[in-house]
Amino acid sequence: MNDGFDRYGGDVLAAGWRDAGRRPVPEVAAERDLVVEVAGDSFCGAVTRVQSGTVELEDRVGKRRVFPLGGGFLIDGGAVQLVAPKAAAAAPARTASGSFAAPQARARVARASRILVEGRHDAELVEKVWGDDLRAEGVVVEYLQGVDLLDDMLRDEPPGPGRRYGVLVDHLVPGSKESRIAEAVLRGPHGPHLRIVGHPHIDVWQCVLPSSLGIAAWPDVPRGIEWKVGVSRALGWPARDQADLARTWQRILGAVHSYRDLDPALLGRVEELIDFVTVD
Repeated sequence: MNDGFDRYGGDVLAAGWRDAGRRPVPEVAAERDLVVEVAGDSFCGAVTRVQSGTVELEDRVGKRRVFPLGGGFLIDGGAVQLVAPKAAAAAPARTASGSFAAPQARARVARASRILVEGRHDAELVEKVWGDDLRAEGVVVEYLQGVDLLDDMLRDEPPGPGRRYGVLVDHLVPGSKESRIAEAVLRGPHGPHLRIVGHPHIDVWQCVLPSSLGIAAWPDVPRGIEWKVGVSRALGWPARDQADLARTWQRILGAVHSYRDLDPALLGRVEELIDFVTVD
C-alpha cells in the first residue's frame, strides 16, 4: 500500500548517497606551528611550510616529512582536512606624503583652483612628495619666480568663487619682506579667495632634513653671500656656476623619499593649502 511516505528516501544511486548521515570533516588552515597527526601513520609534527599543495611537518626530534594537503590528518584525535592558509591581506599602499593611495584611476581634470609656489625647486619638492595626492584631486602647482610677482599674477588671473589660490612662501616670518607682501595682498580685493602660508627657512632647500642628507645641520651663511652658493661651499659641494647649483639641488631632491625627509614646518603648510583649494 502506498500511503505517500517514501521509506527509502528517493533514488539510492543519487549523488552523495554514500555521505548521507556522515558528519562533515572540518577544514583547518595549515598555519605554521599547528601540531597534527597523520592518520594511520603515527607521525606527529608541527607545520613548518605549505607549498604547491603539500604540507611539511616536523616532529619533536627534528625529522621532517611532506604530505599532500587534504584529508588524512588528526587534531586531538579528530579527523580534519588541512587546507592552505589564506594569504594575509596586504597593507594599504601609501603615497610619499603618507596618505592612503587611492585605487588606480585616471587623474582628475584639473581644478580651476591651484597652488602657487615661489620657484621651480619648491614645485619639484611638492611634486615629489604630494604629486600623487595632487593628481588625484586635480590640483595644479605653478611657480611664481618670487613672491614679489604675486600681485601682478593675481591682477592678470584673479581668483574668485570656485577658483581659489593657495600660495606657499619661503621665509614667511614676522617682519620679513615676504610677510609684508603677503599681508598687503591679503588685505586687497583678492584676499577672500587666497590662503598664503609659508615656512621659516630662507630657501626650500632647508626644508629637507639635514639627517636625510647625511649632514649635521644646514650651515649658517654670512650676509652678503648668496645663500645657495654659501651653503654649497660650506658643505664642500661645487658652486662655480648655476649648473653646479642645479646639480646640488638634484642631490638634495634625490635624498627625499617621503614626508619623513621633510621639516614638519613645511608638511603642515602644504597640507593646509591642499585642503583649502580642494574645498568644493
